[in-house]
Parts: sequence; structure tokens; C-alpha cells
Amino acid sequence: MSEPERGPAPAERRDGALLVVGDVVTDVIARHRGPLASGTDTAAAVRTVPGGAGANAACWAAYWGAEEVRLLGRVGADAVEWHERALTASGVRPCLVVDPQAPTGTVICLVDTGAAAERTFLTDSGASLRLDPGDWSDALLDGVAWLHLSGYLLFSEPSRALVAAALASARTRGVPVSMDPASAGFLVELGVDRFLALVEGLDVLLPSRDEACLLTGLPDAVDAAAKLSRHVPLVVAKQGADGAMVARSGTASAHVPAMPTAPRDTTGAGDAFTGAFLATLLAGARPEEAAREGCRAGALAVERVGGRPPAPE
Repeated sequence: MSEPERGPAPAERRDGALLVVGDVVTDVIARHRGPLASGTDTAAAVRTVPGGAGANAACWAAYWGAEEVRLLGRVGADAVEWHERALTASGVRPCLVVDPQAPTGTVICLVDTGAAAERTFLTDSGASLRLDPGDWSDALLDGVAWLHLSGYLLFSEPSRALVAAALASARTRGVPVSMDPASAGFLVELGVDRFLALVEGLDVLLPSRDEACLLTGLPDAVDAAAKLSRHVPLVVAKQGADGAMVARSGTASAHVPAMPTAPRDTTGAGDAFTGAFLATLLAGARPEEAAREGCRAGALAVERVGGRPPAPE
């Protein structure tokens, strides 16, 4: 008997919660204009805000209308109450494990306030990558219709083991699983072959253009998305100002254009896309329509400072 085809069925509403497993960190965002001045001061506007790719995506999914969003992450005792309040205020039900040793992860985001609003990250993962199989329970999937994993979980041994446990649990229960690869820089360290082996059984992959090209060795994002979709049934490659490419089973099936925007800070734009995409997919939309909503969310995100959506009214 052949195995059932993987990947989400088109236009199928899924009743139940979205469970995101991933990083919860504190972002220190420094917005400066022009190159950094080595050895002296560079004027900047500095803000401290809640962040983390997994947490950001969860908040955007809730903002985009997902009925119930849950988040499993690990933080230090230094900031657990602050992060719980921020997540709850965004409509996300937090399940935060307090690490007895490591502090909450911190990311310094250097944002050039020029036209592209490009950013550079300095990352101290802290407690966020210390999630381990002991933090996982099959009961976390009770009432869950979709599981989303932050790719940052693959960049430490304990959280890689958690990913394996979560994937096995989801497969047993028939819960679809998606992942955002998270970081081209960390992917280089992990290795392409190892990444593809670790995500075996995934239903949806949401890479950036750079990540898709890195994972396939192809310079063209369309070709890269098509090739990746031979490993994962549905690939949605985020291409920033060029929109998104949807690919299925080895074929690029649709290009979704980006929404016009005036970027201030591109931090979290991909997370916004992911959250809105998943919320729309869970509501019963086809992947192309969900990608369109993802582009809308990404456009809104880059007009804001920080990686989270506007506060609920």
C-alpha cells in the first residue's frame, strides 16, 4: 500500500489550535543611518522589545485571525513575566519553560535607516535553544490542528532532539507540520544535507530566498523553491520586495507579488509572513491565497519597528 500524499489539502479548514514551538528572545533594536563608525560613536535610536522568530510568528498568526495560538518556548527567570504579558496581550497562550541556568536570549538588531532598512543581527540565544525533549509532551498536541517549528531549534543538540520528538508525535496524530529555516548563516554551520535529513516528514517549508538558494545550491529562487518541493511537499519561498513563490512536488506553481510599502525596519518581516500564511491556511484558504496574506503582513511589518504586530485594539 502506498503512503498517503503529504502536505495540506487545498482549501481545507482546520479546526483547532496552532501550536508554535520556537524561540522567545529580547530584541534590542538600534536604528542608525549609514555605515557604523568603527572606534567611536554612531548615533542611533535604540528600543528594547519582545522578539524571537517563533514568538513573532505566533503573534502575527493571532493578529491575522487564527482562533487559538499557543507557544512553547524557553526563557530565563530574568524576563519570563515580561514575555508572558507581551504574548498574552497579543492573543497568544504562552507555555514558557523557565531555564534554571541560562538567561533569556538576546538579539541586537542593527538596522540601517536607509531606503532598504536592512538589518544585521548579533545573537545570544541564551535559554531559547535549550528546549529539550523533556520540555515536550504528546499532550501539547491536544486540540492542535497545526504544528509550526522555528528553524532556530535545529541549531543546538537539545532542541534538535525536541524537534525529532515533536515531529514523531505530530506524525502519529496526523497533525501537519511547517518550519521556517530561520537563518542562512546558521544553516551554513549546520550543513545542507543535515538540515534536509532533520526535516524529513515536514509538510510545509517557508524559507527566505537566501535560505532556499543555500539549501539547493541554485542561484535562482524559483528553481530553488521547485527543487526544495521535491523534499517537502509544499514550499513557499519568501522573496522580500519580490513577493513569494509557491512550489509543489517539484514544480513552481505560482508567484505572489509583494505589497507596496515604505520600509522602516525589516526585522520580523518573514515571521509576519509566516504567521499570516498559517492563519489563512488554517482558515481554509489555498496556499496561494495564504501567501498573498503573508505578503500583506510582511508589508505591514516592515513599516513598524520591531518584529511584532500592532497592539490589539
